[in-house]
Amino acid sequence: MADLVPSAPGGAPRHLRLDTLVRLRWLAIAGQSVAVAGVHFGLGFSLPFGWCFLAIAVSAWLNIALRIRFPLSHRLREGAATALLGFDILQLAALLYLTGGLQNPFAILFLAPVMISATALPPRHTLALGLLAAGLATLLVFVHWPLPWAGAERPVLPWQYQVGNWIALLLGLGFTGIYAWRVAKEARDLSEALAATELVLAREQHLSQLDGLAAAAAHELGTPLATIALVARELSRLAPPEGEMAEDITLLREQVERCRGILGKLASLQDDDAGPLDQLSLRLLIEEAAGPQRPFGVPFEIALTGDKPEPICRRNPGMIYGLGNIVDNAVDFARSKVTITAQWTEGAVMLTIADDGPGFPPEVLMRAGDPYLSRSHAKESRAGGGLGLGLFIAKTLLERSGATLEFSNLPLPATGANIRITWLRAVFERDDRPAGPSNPELLAPYATE
Repeated sequence: MADLVPSAPGGAPRHLRLDTLVRLRWLAIAGQSVAVAGVHFGLGFSLPFGWCFLAIAVSAWLNIALRIRFPLSHRLREGAATALLGFDILQLAALLYLTGGLQNPFAILFLAPVMISATALPPRHTLALGLLAAGLATLLVFVHWPLPWAGAERPVLPWQYQVGNWIALLLGLGFTGIYAWRVAKEARDLSEALAATELVLAREQHLSQLDGLAAAAAHELGTPLATIALVARELSRLAPPEGEMAEDITLLREQVERCRGILGKLASLQDDDAGPLDQLSLRLLIEEAAGPQRPFGVPFEIALTGDKPEPICRRNPGMIYGLGNIVDNAVDFARSKVTITAQWTEGAVMLTIADDGPGFPPEVLMRAGDPYLSRSHAKESRAGGGLGLGLFIAKTLLERSGATLEFSNLPLPATGANIRITWLRAVFERDDRPAGPSNPELLAPYATE
């Protein structure tokens, strides 16, 4: 019962804006220029000033060429963005080669292009840039010009220090790259999942607006129908009382009255008082969520317990869709039945949906409700594989109705997944529900009832 809908919308290309890389490179150019000029003129250290500024000038010329060739809004393909970041690594390596190699404390800047790639490019591109940076860093341990220094005697740093710098740089490349990639991936996954949730809500909202369109259509059709009724009445007055024409006119007037009745019902769909269709008892809520799944041949066991009166909520498309998603998932995994248990007290309303299938794998149970589980988790949790987006959408929609969800497996020796949905009764029965889940501390007294 780990996920509900098929694959994620992920996999779309992620294109960096050229303007972003150009601005970052201008920042690097300014920093490199200040550092080289400060060391040479401010500290009086000896370094190949001309060669250093040549390396910086190449980077500046590239920026100018990119500005001339492409508009500010241009987005780079993955290969082009990787090539530009690779150039930045090579340019930094050239500066470090001229100024002491890994003995230069600015060697830590190797991390910057790799981190940018990790946040915006696929892992294989980030790995290639990381290997390039690691290879150049290793080369700079052995091949470099002397570290800039004042005076004739330059300090010679111990080889252990240089090896330590090299190890620290490699660890930094690995850690920061993986960390930045993971954080960016989670942010992208959450953003895509929320976008999918908004699409579901928009669809439900669109369906709920159809009654408004029906009312408008009824209003527009009212005038021509009144004209038809008037003509039919005149024909009835003028036609002979007996004969086929009289029968046809009578039939016409009956059908006009029938149309009036239908249009009257359509026009009333937008009324504030929608009658019994606008209110759902807990039993009817369960039936509406489970009804579409009954034709699939998996029997339902539904039990309701609690003192009268039974809780009644206002019809909420998001709540019905979320519950329906969970029930659909339970039907997919159930071996022989799905059990839906509803309980209520004066303070809370609890709904438990369980199946007798394999249940949640432990690693999936820890992340139940997160969007886009890894494919290995997806394979273990569902034959055919989804990525957890459906459960995320269901959880989001139900939490917007004020519910709190708990995911667990049935206690041994039984097997199966168990999802408990709990509302404060005041939240369940009122019309203006909050956007977030109910306070777990308030629900705690009812959790074991």
